[in-house]
Formats: sequence, C-alpha cells, structure tokens
Amino acid sequence: MDPGHHQQLHHHYSLGIDAAGSSGDRFPQWSIQETRDFLIIRAELDPTFMETKRNKLLWDLISTRMKEKGYSRSAEQCKCKWKNLVTRYKGCETMEAEGMRQQQFPFYNELQTIFAARMQRMLWLEAEGGGAATSSKKNKTAAQFSSDEEDENEDSEGEKGGAKKKRKVKGNYSNIPQVGGSNSPMMIIKGIREMMEEFTKQQMEIEMQWLKAYEAREEERRVKEMEWRQTMEALENERIMMDRRWREREEQRKVREEARAEKRDALITALLNKLRREDM
Repeated sequence: MDPGHHQQLHHHYSLGIDAAGSSGDRFPQWSIQETRDFLIIRAELDPTFMETKRNKLLWDLISTRMKEKGYSRSAEQCKCKWKNLVTRYKGCETMEAEGMRQQQFPFYNELQTIFAARMQRMLWLEAEGGGAATSSKKNKTAAQFSSDEEDENEDSEGEKGGAKKKRKVKGNYSNIPQVGGSNSPMMIIKGIREMMEEFTKQQMEIEMQWLKAYEAREEERRVKEMEWRQTMEALENERIMMDRRWREREEQRKVREEARAEKRDALITALLNKLRREDM
C-alpha cells in the first residue's frame, strides 16, 4: 500500500474518532474561559434538564446564550461538549486524591458542584414525598447522570422525513409549543420560558408543602417546649415549698429548744437559791 495513502486513511480514521467522540471540541477549540462560561449556563438550566426527557430546546437555548457571550457554538457542539465533560468527570471519580482529580480535569469542581446540587434536589424531593426520588444510594448515584445518558440516547428520529412533528416533551411539559424549522431564538426563549414557569410553579408548591410541614413541626416543638417549661416550673415551685417548710420546721425546733433551755436554767437557779437559804 502506498505510504501516502496509508497516512491519508489514518488521518480519516482519526477524524472519525474525533467526530464521534468529541464533536463539540472541533476547531476552534474550547478555551478554558469559554468552557467555564458554558458550565455556568449549563448549571443554571440543570434543574430544567432533570425535569424533561427531550432537551433539544434547552441545548438551543444554551447555544443562543453562548452566542450572546460572543461564542459561536451550535446546540450539537454544546451537547457533545457536555457529554465529554461528564465522561471525564466520571473517569476522575475513581481517583482517591482530590488534588489529582483537579490536576487531571481542571473543571472537576464545576462538575462536582452541578452534580452535588442535583443530588441535593433529589434528596429534598424524597424527603418531601417526591415520588421521583430514588430510595437507595446506588440508585441516587445513577440518577445523577440519568439526564445526561438520556441525551446520548436521543436520536434524530424527529428530524427524518422533514414533515414529521418533533416529539413532545414528556411529563409536565407536554404543552410546550414546538419550535419551527427556523429555530428562532424568540421561539426557543418562549418555549423555555413556559417550561421554566411550570417548573417554578412546581417548586413553589413544593416549597409551600415544605413550609407547612416545617411550621407544623415547629408548632409541635413549641408545644413540647412549653409543656417542658411548665413541668420544670412546677418542680421548681414544689422544691421551693419544700425548702420553705423545712426552714419553718427548723425555726420551730430552735424555738422549742430555746424554751426548754430557759426552763432548765430557771429550774437550776431556783434549786441553787433554795440550797443557799437552807445553809443559812
């Protein structure tokens, strides 16, 4: 085989790997600051990503937000970049040394913050009776990455044929208007706004339930504390009364002893006087 032809095949093979594994990292490469700005935007929308199965609108919004910051990144590039970051984060999870993780993956702390916040929301929903929360630690850990793995399984079936309608978002967001072929930023923002409003409504309901439960627990705590105070006051009053009665008995005993001593002294004095008179 011609060496030049072999080199060309190797070059195409390398490009294929790059396209399949890191299409979000094609030239121009992502700078550190661009990646950090991207993670900030992704972190803000992470709660919404966890609420929906089909995230194309969200990736379009992230692409628009990146353009507003001066970065020319498509929704697919942003999506692939996120997949690559999550993959590297998972790889660093096996390292025991925290410093080694940061050294091998400079965005480890940003990803850790996102997934820690995600886990906190899951635990909160579980504590408040949210049926979506899982019951075991293993399932919670797997659910941390569920939204990202669903992105990987999301294919282009809705785009085949051109005339097919896009799949509706599952769950509580099935009524979101579908974005037209132009994917205009206004339509994207409108769809996301409705999604965020619904999400905010759910969050407010959860917060109200949590607040009511907190107030009930606080009221129960106040009642128990009041009962405890009343019990302590009753015991203290009883102790004071017992101490007072003891002091009164002591005073009466002293008075009786003094009276007996006076009588004894008077009797002795009378006897001595009688003896003196008899001696005379």
